[in-house]
Amino acid sequence: MGVPAFFRWLSRKYPSIIVNCVEEKPKECNGVKIPVDASKPNPNDVEFDNLYLDMNGIIHPCTHPEDKPAPKNEDEMMVAIFEYIDRLFNIVRPRRLLYMAIDGVAPRAKMNQQRSRRFRASKEGMEAAVEKQRVREEILSKGGFLPPEEIKERFDSNCITPGTEFMDNLAKCLRYYIADRLNNDPGWKNLTVILSDASAPGEGEHKIMDYIRRQRAQPNHDPNTHHCLCGADADLIMLGLATHEPNFTIIREEFKPNKPKPCGLCNQFGHEVKDCEGLPREKKGKHDELADSLPCAEGEFIFLRLNVLREYLERELTMASLPFTFDVERSIDDWVFMCFFVGNDFLPHLPSLEIREGAIDRLVNIYKNVVHKTGDSFRRRQKEKRKRMKRDQPAFSPGGILTPHALGSRNSPGSQVASNPRQAAYEMRMQNNSSPSVSPNTSFTSDGSPSPIGGIKRKAEDSDSEPEPEDNVRLWEAGWKQRYYKNKFDVDAADEKFRRKVVQSYVEGLCWVLRYYYQFKPLEQLMGVFPAASGNFLPPSWRKLMSDPDSSIIDFYPEDFAIDLNGKKYAWQGVALLPFVDERRLRAALEEVYPDLTPEETKRNSLGGDVLFVGKHHPLHDFILELYQTGSTEPVDVPPELCHGMQGKFSLDEEAVLPDQIVCSPVPMLRDLAQNTAISINFKDPQFAEDYIFKAVMLPGARKPAPVLKPSDWEKSSNGRQWKPQLGFSRDRRPVHLDQAAFRTLGHVMPRGSGAGVYGNAAPPPATYQGNLYRPLLRGQAQIPKLMSNMRPQDSWRGPPPLFQQQRFDRGVGAEPLLPWNRMLQTQNAAFQPNQYQMLAGPGGYPPRRDDRGGRQGYPREGRKYPLPPPSGRYSWN
Repeated sequence: MGVPAFFRWLSRKYPSIIVNCVEEKPKECNGVKIPVDASKPNPNDVEFDNLYLDMNGIIHPCTHPEDKPAPKNEDEMMVAIFEYIDRLFNIVRPRRLLYMAIDGVAPRAKMNQQRSRRFRASKEGMEAAVEKQRVREEILSKGGFLPPEEIKERFDSNCITPGTEFMDNLAKCLRYYIADRLNNDPGWKNLTVILSDASAPGEGEHKIMDYIRRQRAQPNHDPNTHHCLCGADADLIMLGLATHEPNFTIIREEFKPNKPKPCGLCNQFGHEVKDCEGLPREKKGKHDELADSLPCAEGEFIFLRLNVLREYLERELTMASLPFTFDVERSIDDWVFMCFFVGNDFLPHLPSLEIREGAIDRLVNIYKNVVHKTGDSFRRRQKEKRKRMKRDQPAFSPGGILTPHALGSRNSPGSQVASNPRQAAYEMRMQNNSSPSVSPNTSFTSDGSPSPIGGIKRKAEDSDSEPEPEDNVRLWEAGWKQRYYKNKFDVDAADEKFRRKVVQSYVEGLCWVLRYYYQFKPLEQLMGVFPAASGNFLPPSWRKLMSDPDSSIIDFYPEDFAIDLNGKKYAWQGVALLPFVDERRLRAALEEVYPDLTPEETKRNSLGGDVLFVGKHHPLHDFILELYQTGSTEPVDVPPELCHGMQGKFSLDEEAVLPDQIVCSPVPMLRDLAQNTAISINFKDPQFAEDYIFKAVMLPGARKPAPVLKPSDWEKSSNGRQWKPQLGFSRDRRPVHLDQAAFRTLGHVMPRGSGAGVYGNAAPPPATYQGNLYRPLLRGQAQIPKLMSNMRPQDSWRGPPPLFQQQRFDRGVGAEPLLPWNRMLQTQNAAFQPNQYQMLAGPGGYPPRRDDRGGRQGYPREGRKYPLPPPSGRYSWN
């Protein structure tokens, strides 16, 4: 479920919620890639307990990426997914649980939205192919130059749907991947891994949230668990807030708009297919080494701290003089509920509400007024009066450019022209919401108060030079209500009974968003959401129902359909006008073809559950192994003392990963696991009564994180001290700067003639010196000769030894970690990245020289006066 433009609005309004991730990259030495050791402390100065992966947000960019060449086959797609998970794991480094959730069979209303997306994607793909062929023929007929047409099989992303062979193969590959990491990666040593593949019903993010809610209701749950959820959907923010966990963080890839894309015909940058002229590519560089190529840079990740967002919301929603005690948890629930009005996957946003036009701020202002009147939060609204529903005239009359004019006088001197009627309509709505005395040309701040800076305009990234589509409703003109009901429902606006029915249905939809139910099996869902063009993912007899003119359900699969833009600008923002799928007719038609399913297809059509994996060092390993040895047939309770308080039921898995059994690789390019020690078993969450209500409160014993935002009374209580903002997860994190080895390396790589080469002959400063003698000077190099004049010959840098030798971390021989504030800022194109630990290698990546006493040559025995680092990881793994 996604909410367009929500994340961009949120990050701009509450900027302190965003923190850039510090990512340690794998190193390469002599052609050998050295992986990141995720068992070491997190370089982001925070330790996470649980990591949850909404896998569909990983599968799509790995199978059909937009910013790099697409994988050639399905095997390369699986390897790309493995590498993406490795990147996330090395950044977050969870210590207790890794939960992977793939979208399963969706609820009925979600299927309508999936059906709209897939039909629209199929239609747009066919239209793009036809347009591309037309432009190609036109260019060639005019003598233009185009490279030969590349014949390749187009990847149909519709296969990323439960019930397809692709998703079944993905589940097998992830089982292999988990077993491999549990056997070989030290960061996975004591980790519990749960895989919820596409056979388990429900969307990925909702399966994750259901797991969190059910575990929170257990008596052994740790209320201070630090959760980290990976996903790009904006609704994950609302779902995370709704858990009321004090430590909840979201990690997502940073979105960078306007990335260049090559033309689909000539493969050159700078234009689209429709603008291609068939010109030969100009030579760039002496040997054409600067030719156009698709940028392959890895995207960067960011953390979104929900605990900081809670601070923002607590300040914004706090109200004075309330007739009841203010509860921040209830107010956050109300804020999440209000966000439903700006749109989600199930309900369109109200026509008068647009995030880019401050819709959420307007809702918050209305909310504060309503709370004072009703005397309670949204949970118990009882005294809504009918008089607000019946108003013969609006509370304002249009002004400014929309002021009524006499016939023939609109073009007279002094009259204003509505160059942007939607903008004017927005200003009128804001005028009505704020005060009748405010000018319609007045802009508004984030809290809804008028601002004297002139009219509000959309940002450049929200605008476009293309003409806007025709809007038959025209909300800014009189009579819009009549046109709206006639255009959308083909009824008269005076039909009050129908209008009340629409309102009731919309409110029921708002309530339904909070509850999910499942009705279809995987292959039945494919029949409900796929267009006929994607029928190749279905069994042959089922596929025929989508294309045979004599099929009883052929009307479910139109080849062409209209798109209602509903005031939007682009087709993807509109609503595809498709016939609804009558489930009774669909199931009646499928009863005739069910006998044609093969055993493999029957298995793919069944619903499954979650699978839990652990390695040999995990306390649960021997317990699970004993269940398989005894052949237990009944579900067994999970012992919470062996798994950080997690509870549920275990049952034997027919396709289990077992110790001392070979785990075959489903990807030919990857090796089999001949010496496996991992084990897997079916896992089921704790069950509750259907009417059970999970507590939407902060649990007893939970400790709120330290405040991050500047206190409102700071100026009075600070005694003149300057406020220092918290830039990362730790308040004690010092500013980073280049360390000694970094400046020495710069001296080696910079040209000697530039005057900076003198760094190459300078020894590091004494270990007792707490400053940084090697900060580069903007003018002159007076301090360097002075420093060198005090040096002894034996202290000078004599060049690196020839080979890299990795050494064991031994605190007793002077090994010292580079603390976070001395760690060099890692950038994508950095020429040098310092080693995480000096004991692994000396300056420049080589082993440090030691004298006969065990210390480093020329340095005091005591080393730096820094505290020793924490033990490796949060838990003892011995």
